[in-house]
Amino acid sequence: MTPRDVSRHALVFGASGLVGRHLVLTLAEAGTNVTAAVRTAESGARVERWVREHGLTRSISTTIVDFDAPEIVAGGPSAFPFITEIHNCAGSYRFGMTAQEARSANVGIVEKLIDFAKDLPNLQRVIHVSGYRVGGQDPTTVPWPDDHRTAVYKDLGAYEASKVESDAIFQARALKHGVPWTIVNPSSVIGDSATGESDQHIGLASTVEQIWNGTAAALPGNESTFLPIVTVDYLAAFMTAAAVDPAAEGMAYWVLHDDTPPLADLLTHVGRHLGAKVPRVRIPIGVIKRLPQQITKADPETLTFMSADRYPTESAVEFADRHGILMPDVLVSLERWADYLAAHRFGAVMSADRRFVDVGGLRTFELGVRGSSRVILPGLPVNADTWAEVAAGIEGRVVDLPGLGLSSGAGVQDWDEWLPAVVAGEPADLVGHSIGAAAAVVAADRFPAQVKSLTLIAPFFLQAPMGASARLKPLVRAYLRHADPARLSRKLTGSEASADSLVSSLSDLERSSSKSVAEHLARAGSKRWRAELQEALRRFSGPVRIITGSKDPIDPAAVAQLESLPNIKLISLPGAGHHPQLTHTDALVDLFKHSNSATCDSKPPSTPGPSTGNRPSTPMTPAQA
Repeated sequence: MTPRDVSRHALVFGASGLVGRHLVLTLAEAGTNVTAAVRTAESGARVERWVREHGLTRSISTTIVDFDAPEIVAGGPSAFPFITEIHNCAGSYRFGMTAQEARSANVGIVEKLIDFAKDLPNLQRVIHVSGYRVGGQDPTTVPWPDDHRTAVYKDLGAYEASKVESDAIFQARALKHGVPWTIVNPSSVIGDSATGESDQHIGLASTVEQIWNGTAAALPGNESTFLPIVTVDYLAAFMTAAAVDPAAEGMAYWVLHDDTPPLADLLTHVGRHLGAKVPRVRIPIGVIKRLPQQITKADPETLTFMSADRYPTESAVEFADRHGILMPDVLVSLERWADYLAAHRFGAVMSADRRFVDVGGLRTFELGVRGSSRVILPGLPVNADTWAEVAAGIEGRVVDLPGLGLSSGAGVQDWDEWLPAVVAGEPADLVGHSIGAAAAVVAADRFPAQVKSLTLIAPFFLQAPMGASARLKPLVRAYLRHADPARLSRKLTGSEASADSLVSSLSDLERSSSKSVAEHLARAGSKRWRAELQEALRRFSGPVRIITGSKDPIDPAAVAQLESLPNIKLISLPGAGHHPQLTHTDALVDLFKHSNSATCDSKPPSTPGPSTGNRPSTPMTPAQA
């Protein structure tokens, strides 16, 4: 046991992973000195940055670990006499490994960790993360006979088998060397219960992604299939308490949410929350196991985790109750986790400033500075992501309109309830692009006290009308659903240079928003609506900037009227077309930085951004709304 005059100091292996990072943060917040064991200096710097960004004001230490070296950390045990507890979150959570890869990653680490731990003079506990399907192994079976090992790895798959073997070896080796231990057997670990944050995208997350993308033909399991979850912050709090509780020594705890719905119900709830189309067909796991993987798209190694089994959670529940560790609501936690995954496009974009918010009762996606009064409303057929760089440059936020991008809703008919919520609070500087310019003008007309200024970028209702083909909704929808990034980039900008920036927009169009975009485009061709928007703009007495590209000008008939209004400033970006956020990002940001929205004293940037191509040659394009 640790002498009373030795302060608590935790060494966390696997500190850069999902569980490891949250554990480092929870330990440090509890007053524990923490050393994060990571594989590279860069990884250590990321962990330090992450805990700072999550509110930690005290410092942590880092050390490099190499499980292939004779000494897994420099200096060996003699360099760490101050360590009182070890948390082993290291290993490889990956399907498709060979048996040799899995054993090296999961079994070998356990062996070397115990060999290191046995020589630490002040060690009080080693906490080992095992798993709810693999925990409870018999240490007296170690070492496994070769034929037994071969059979287990063949039956369970390399990943799960390596975790089974490492569970048995951890206990056997710790008992042999007198190392005090505790095992936690978590279920599928999802994101933080408050924020949903998670960067783990295999297992259950990959199934949620299939539902989100509409590629899941059926739901796995039936009413008894149980794939339990636990939030990462609950697990971290549990481990933090277990490391210093004498009653936890020699215990294995199954840490999971007993109220997790049956798998198909869980996926149905999450899918409906995300606004995705949820398959009605349910296929029993036994049937999935017999079908070819090309049909099921399920990794065979994941199927063993889907069963009707229940787990001995009583001791973990009693422990958590005794330490005041509250289990968060399972459905709320699942919703927040799903929101985080979808907002970050299931790992494709990991910047922190992305979220779903409730705006006027609609699930709305926004990115950028939370609560910023400078609000950007994107046009068609693109989404908020195409404005991310501009938002960062002006410290604003971008909000996908109802029914567009990642936002739910039907479209313009939702504006009556949605727009007042957008401009609630501090008066806003609204930046509207194309169809977003219409939303900005409507908001300013109806709630003038809540709109400080307007910046309209390529406002379609002040430009020449689109061609008749833009109002053919089936044609537009078919085009948008089948365009590739390069083709759409050429259509919008005249060049393929913006193809990478349009990948997420095309994903949204294919998944859900192409119909809404086509309906918005058709509505944008209404002469009556265009006239109403022009009249509403003239009624607004606040400062207005209208920014257009030199290759996408305002209709000459409207210029004279606009120039006669003292509160309106017309600005032309040389070389730009209808989507300057794609082609002239720096020039747009420079315009905002060198202007005063309160007076509309705007000056074009001294060095306009380069043109990436000519205006599209066809009269109708999705670029123009």
